[in-house]
Amino acid sequence: MDETVAEFIKRTILKIPLNELTTILKAWDFLSENQLQTVNFRQRKESVVQHLIHLCEEKRASLNDAALLDIICEDVDLFDMKQFKNSFKKILQRALKNVTVSFRETEENAVWIRIAWGTQYTKPNQYKPTYVVYYSQTPYAFKSSSTLRRNTPLLGQALTVASKHHQIVKMDLRSRYLDSLKAIVFKQYNQTFETHNSATPLQERSLGLDINMDSRIIHENIVEKERVQRITQETFGDYPQPQLEFAQYKLETKFKSDLNGSILAEREEPLRCLIKFSSPHLLEALKSLAPAGIADAPLSPLLTCIPNKRKNYFKIRDK
Repeated sequence: MDETVAEFIKRTILKIPLNELTTILKAWDFLSENQLQTVNFRQRKESVVQHLIHLCEEKRASLNDAALLDIICEDVDLFDMKQFKNSFKKILQRALKNVTVSFRETEENAVWIRIAWGTQYTKPNQYKPTYVVYYSQTPYAFKSSSTLRRNTPLLGQALTVASKHHQIVKMDLRSRYLDSLKAIVFKQYNQTFETHNSATPLQERSLGLDINMDSRIIHENIVEKERVQRITQETFGDYPQPQLEFAQYKLETKFKSDLNGSILAEREEPLRCLIKFSSPHLLEALKSLAPAGIADAPLSPLLTCIPNKRKNYFKIRDK
C-alpha cells in the first residue's frame, strides 16, 4: 500500500469517534468481520489505528478504497438526529391519532424511544409503553417485548423511513440484557466483555485430581482435560459470553419407518416438538458442560452457533 494512501486512511480514522469506529468500518466493508474481530477496540486509539493500518496494508488498500471511507465518514456526519425524531413521530401520529413518543439520546450514538400506544378512539396507555433503542447509521433497533403485535409493522415502518435504511433487520434473538444483545448483533462480544487471563497453562490450573491416583490415570485425565479445554476455547473463546436466558428449538420431522402399515409413517402432518434450554446465563452454562464432564466435546453446532447466527429461536425441518 502506498504511503500516501496509508496516511490518508490514518487521518480519516483518527477523525472518527472511537464509539462509532466499528459501525463505520462495517459500512466501509473493506475489512472482513474476521479481520475486525482481531482488533481490540478497547485499547488506546493510536494502537487501534496502527492495527487497522496494518490490516489495510495486508489487503493492499487503494486510493479509491480510502476515498470511499472518507465518503462514508461524511455520510455519518450528515445524519440528523432531529430529523430522525420528527420523521419517526410524524409516521406514528399519522397512523394513530393518539400516541405519545418520547426520546432520549445517549453517548453511544443511540436514541432511546418510549412509545405509549392508543387508538383512534382511546388515549395512549402510559402504563404499558414500548421501549426501543435505535443505533444511528445501522439497520438495527432493539425493542421491548411489550409491543402490541398489531403495532409491530407500524413500528418497523417508522424506523425504516426515519433511519433512511432499506429495511430494519429482524432477528430471532431475545434477552433482557441490552449490552449482550448489542454485543451479539454487532459481533463485539470478544471485545466488549472483559477477557479472562488465559496466560496460565492448563497444567498449572487445578484439575481436581487425587494425588494418590495411579500416574497412568492421571496422565490420561490430563490429556483428556486438555483436549476438552482446547475444544471449548476454540468454540467459545477465552472470554465471558453475552448473557442470554434461553434458546428455543422447534423441530418438524416426518416419521420414517421400514415397516408397512405404520400409523406414524402414514401420517401426512409432520411430527412437531419444542425444546427449550434455559439458564440465568445460558451461553456460560453451555460453555461449562464439557469441562464439567456433563457433555462430550465438541457440543452440537445447534448449541454453539447462537452468537454467530445471532439468534436464539431456531426452526429445524427435514431437508
